[in-house]
This record gives sequence, structure tokens and C-alpha cells, in this order.
Amino acid sequence: MVLWWVTVVGDFWFAVSWLLNQASKLNPIRRVPNLEILNQHVDLPTPSGGGSSGQLPGVDVALLETARFAALWTPFCRKHRVEPRAPESYFAAKADAPYAGDAPGEFVGDRRRVRQEYEEFKARVQALFTDIPHRSPEANHRDDAKRGGDHATYMVDGTHWPGTWTEPVENHKKGQHAAIVQVILNHPGDEPQLGTPASSSSPLDFSAVDVRLPMLVYIAREKRPGYDHQKKAGAMNVQLRVSALLSNAPFIINFDCDHYINNSGAFRAALCFMLDRRHGDDTAFVQFPQRFDDVDPTDRYCNHNRVFFDATSLGLNGIQGPSYVGTGCMFRRVALYGADPPRWLPDGASKLLDNPHRQFGNSMPFINSVTLAAHQERPLTPPASLDDDRLVAELADVATCVYENETEWGNGVGWVYNIATEDVVTGFRVHRKGWRSMYCAIEPDAFRGTALINLTERLHQILRWSGGSLDMFFSRNSPLLAGRRLHPMQRAAYTNMTTYPISAAFIFVYDLLPLMWLSGDGEFYIQKPFQTYALYLFVAIAMMEVCGMVEIKWAGLTLLDWCRNEKFYMIGATGVYPAAVLHSLLRLVGLKGLPFKLTSKPVSASGGAAARERFAELYQVHWVPLLMPTVLVIAVNVAAIGVAVGREAAFGWSFAQVAGAASGLLFNVWVLLLLYPFALGIMGRWSKRPYLLFVLLVAVLIIIAFAYVAVLAVVAPDSVAALWLGGWPGIGAISPVSWSV
Repeated sequence: MVLWWVTVVGDFWFAVSWLLNQASKLNPIRRVPNLEILNQHVDLPTPSGGGSSGQLPGVDVALLETARFAALWTPFCRKHRVEPRAPESYFAAKADAPYAGDAPGEFVGDRRRVRQEYEEFKARVQALFTDIPHRSPEANHRDDAKRGGDHATYMVDGTHWPGTWTEPVENHKKGQHAAIVQVILNHPGDEPQLGTPASSSSPLDFSAVDVRLPMLVYIAREKRPGYDHQKKAGAMNVQLRVSALLSNAPFIINFDCDHYINNSGAFRAALCFMLDRRHGDDTAFVQFPQRFDDVDPTDRYCNHNRVFFDATSLGLNGIQGPSYVGTGCMFRRVALYGADPPRWLPDGASKLLDNPHRQFGNSMPFINSVTLAAHQERPLTPPASLDDDRLVAELADVATCVYENETEWGNGVGWVYNIATEDVVTGFRVHRKGWRSMYCAIEPDAFRGTALINLTERLHQILRWSGGSLDMFFSRNSPLLAGRRLHPMQRAAYTNMTTYPISAAFIFVYDLLPLMWLSGDGEFYIQKPFQTYALYLFVAIAMMEVCGMVEIKWAGLTLLDWCRNEKFYMIGATGVYPAAVLHSLLRLVGLKGLPFKLTSKPVSASGGAAARERFAELYQVHWVPLLMPTVLVIAVNVAAIGVAVGREAAFGWSFAQVAGAASGLLFNVWVLLLLYPFALGIMGRWSKRPYLLFVLLVAVLIIIAFAYVAVLAVVAPDSVAALWLGGWPGIGAISPVSWSV
């Protein structure tokens, strides 16, 4: 009866989860930005197509690039309308896109020269690891008396680098250094600046090209031992404050260090939604889908995650908007400050500065910038320069470790702290205020990056996401506790988004049920009438699958996308999600929970790594405890099939026996098919020959079948007849389990 109740509760939970999942897809809306209308109403481009009249609001990017090469690369892209504008991806492309620039006769020569400059640029970057240590000894020897023998790192202009030194010492090492704010490129101004004609010193003709480069600032927050620096969320909040003092742009876009801008129109596409007269003022952020370059052709571990981005996020577009996924997202600055959306402030009143020091800290220049950001779309004055000593002091102050003490940073202001899924919680906090968000998928893709194609790293990533999701559900940020500003269907979607790992507890039990008839007498009874229950369940599952087919149709997905999603969900449900549930249970009883490992980004294929095998990480096996539950599930289901083969070989099957065992064996086979990518992953380099997995499976089944017959004949020879007359209770026992699943 205990196991019977487990199946009943499990079926009920699966039904609730499915209904919650459908809540986000009842009103899918595909919104497409129209850049021509944006240009007509807001920002007319220059004749060259590279610059603009400067009427669009500013955007702060959290990005560091090399200014020297950018001075050549950016005008080249504008002149010839080059896409993508990441040089590594552009030059690595197998086929060039149709030419769209205004100087086709000069394109081949310009491209050859820029590629040469790019290769030299990469060589200079690689040489920095030896140039910097060689640059410093002479200066260190000269200045030893001033620093007491500490070996500093020197920049090209002869000044000390304020961060980590070549030989780490107190206050100049990793995890212990002062705040750093370096302006690499100053603000270019609002008027287009044309370049120079070709000459001996400048071989490319930029006389008709706007050569302005955006303001570029390097920011590193202060690090001190004993302080929790809050990882990525803490870095983003420091950037939020520093950029407010420098530019105070009303919009901020962020993407991970391994992503690049693949479509130069991405910023303008996001601004189409932010400046839209219908919902623009109430839009807090615009989320782009994640796309990757280095995923293996079969997408073994569902890195593209098309079902989530192209179906779930698209469905949320028709409610209150998609969730924030941490990268490829443009935010409205005041939404991050905790402001209320205009539609919830009909009288224009705002509680943004009720207690400014408690909310934002003690920097009055920053507090003043908050007021300005709440009432303008474009700064009236150009961004500040670092010539003012008072500004330099303020920048250092807002980037210190102690600035956020006794404030609402990380809680009601900025990115949220103390949770593994700070991105989802930050987006939820914004939605809870009543803000909307927009999902924007454009062609070509706005951003592209690198994905985790190693099985262990990918599972650790999923563990962090799923564990953080459950932490969110059981915290004060639970969607069940949100106020009336959160749309009811949005609340249901967030509930599903934070509780989905719980389903794994039932799936894992179902996957291990064959153990019951591999040991003991194998008796397992489902209450009657089983046939009627099975019929209802079959109809319900068939309707769900039809809904799934309709979903992938309107989302523009393929059947392969759906299959990859199902397979990796089963991989997560057998190992990762149960671990996430265990983590949350430990947290609920006051224990620390499981440690979440930060995943390492894949090594770039450039430079010294160019000779490495492509997709090498895919064939590396890192054995960790997280793999063991899924290995156990595979072993149990293989053993179940092997025992069934052994019984059939020993005694033969009647038609009734085949009918009784068919559904159970079908369930075992279905589980193994879903776990096929995992089985390939633990094979390592042998997975390059997938047929070996099939050969191994057949061999193991034969061994198990012979072992079963041999053991049964030796240990209990009299049970053979009893088993035959008893109606095969073991194999029959799988049947109700499979129908229940």
C-alpha cells in the first residue's frame, strides 16, 4: 500500500506540474522589433550607416575590450557593414555573408589588412604574460627603496597597476586590493567624427566613416579578506554604482564573459521595446535567448535549451514577460534601483527615495544620480571624466567592501545576494513590483557564447540552477508570497520554475521499482480496477503529448529539439534534481546544504589551444558522486530486461505472459533510451563509436540472462515450477508501474 500511495501521489504531482507548465503558454506572443520605425521617430543614421544623430538614450555595457585594436576594427565594421562584430567569430566563419557595405571594391584589401592586424593583436595579447614581468624588474630595482622591496606591476606609462602585483604582497594580491577605475577611452561626444583618408600610416580609407568609439572604463571592486564579495551579483552592483557616477545611462546591458555581440542591431532592438509608447515605460528588461557556437552537432546535453527559450519564454511574453537568465539582457536602471513602474503610480508619486541612505548608501553624488535617472531617458550632460579628484574619491568609495553595509543593496536594490540563482530572483523581484519584461529573438542572434559540453560540468551547472530554484521557493522570495502586482499566470509560471526538481523524487522511485522484483518474491499489487485506471492514464498521456506537439509547432521547434529536452530532463531527474531536493531538505532543517561548484568556462580554441581536438571536453569523464544515481538507474533497468530475457529463455512465454510483461519491459527500454546521452557521456572517448554502446548492452543482457538462469537452477530448482504456475508475478509487477509513469 505504501508503494501504491507513492504512485498515486506521484501521478497527482505530475498532473499539477504539467498544469503549472501550461500556465505560461496559454497566450504566446511573438514580438519583433522594427528598427526602421525606431530610426524614423528617434534616431536617424548617418549616410555611412555607421553612426547616428545621437538621439537614443545611452546604454552602459559591462564589457572590457582592447581599445587599440578597436580603433581599427570598429570603423572597418561600420564601413563594410560587417556581422558578427566579434573578430574571432567573423574570421572563423566558413562562408562570408553577402556584402552589405558601400565600398565593395575596397573590401577584400581592407579585410586582408584587418585580419593581419588582428593576428598581430592576438600575438601581442599572448605576449603580455611575458612582457609584463620583463617590464617591471628594472623599475622595481629603481624604486625598491620606496616600497621596501615589494615588486610592483607597471603599466605602459610607467605607473603602478593598483591591483595584483607580479609578486603578490599585502594589499596587492588576488582577493586583497583597492578598488580600480581606469578610463580607457573617454566619451566621444554626440556628433559624428569622420576618419582620415588612406595614407602610409593609416592604410584604410575611413574618410566617410564615423570613427567614434564608446566610452570604455575598466572597473575592479575592492577585495579584502573576511568579506563576502557576493560573486557575480556583487560585481554587477558595483558596476551599477560606478556607471551611475560616470554616465548614468538609463539602460544597462550585461552578458557573460564568454559571450559576444553577434548582431550590432541588438541594442537598438532592445530599445524598440524600452521606448515603445504602449508598454515601454513599464518594461524593466528585455531578455534575449542564449545561443552558443561550440555545441556538438547532436547537442548531446541540450545546451541550446530551445524548449525553454523558444517556447516557455515566448509563452511568458503574453503574460508579464520572461524571467531574467543572467546574460544577454538589457535592464532599465531605475527598475534595478527598486522603483515602481509608472502604471502602478497613477499620481506620479514615487517611494524611491523614502530613506536614501538606508537604500543606497552614503554617497550623495550617487543618490543625486538616482533622482536624475528616475526622470530622464537621456543624460543632458556628457559623462564625467576622471580629472576631478572628488569624483575619483567617490568612485573609489562606492566600490569599497564596506559601502553596502546596513543598506538594501543585494536585497531591495540591485542584483539579489545569497542565492545561487541570483538572476532569476532579481527578475522575480522586478516582476513582483509590477514591471513587465520582453522576450526578443532576432536574426541573426543578438549574442552568442560558449557552452559547457562536458557532462560533469553541465550537471554541476544544472545542480546549481535547480538547487537555487528550490531555495527561492522556500524563501521570502517565493512566488506564493508575492503581492497582487504579480500576474496570476506569472505566479503559476514562477511556481513551476522553482518547484520542478520535486518531480524527480517520484521519477527516481519509479526508475528503481524494478528492484522489487529483482529481489524477494517480486510481489507488487496495484488496486483494481487496474485496466480502467490504465485507460484513463493512457488517454491523459496521449493528450499531453498532443499538446507538446502543438507547442513545438507554434514555437518553431523541431521534434529533435523536443527529444533532446526530454532526454536531458530525465538525466537531471535521475541524479541532479534528487540532489537538489536533498540540498533543500538540509537547508530547511537548519543545515548548510550541498556545496554548489562554480562551473569553469571552456577554453578558447585560439592561440595555443588551436591544436586541441574540437569538442575535446565532450569526451572527458570526471567521475563525481553526482553521476552515481543515474548509473544505478541504468544498471537496474538493464538488469530488469536481462532477467526477463533469462526467464523467457529458460521457460518460454505464452501470449498472456508476453502481454503481462510487455508494458513493463517497454518502460525499461524507454528509460534507457532517455538516458542514452548519459551512457555515451560516461563512455568517454569510446562514445565516438556509438555502436559500441549497443554491443555492450547486448553482451550485458546475455550475461545477466545466463547468470539468472544459473543462479535460479542452483539455489532454488523447485521454484522454477512454482514460478511458472504463479503467473510470473515479477514481470507482471512492472506493468502497473509503467502505466503509472
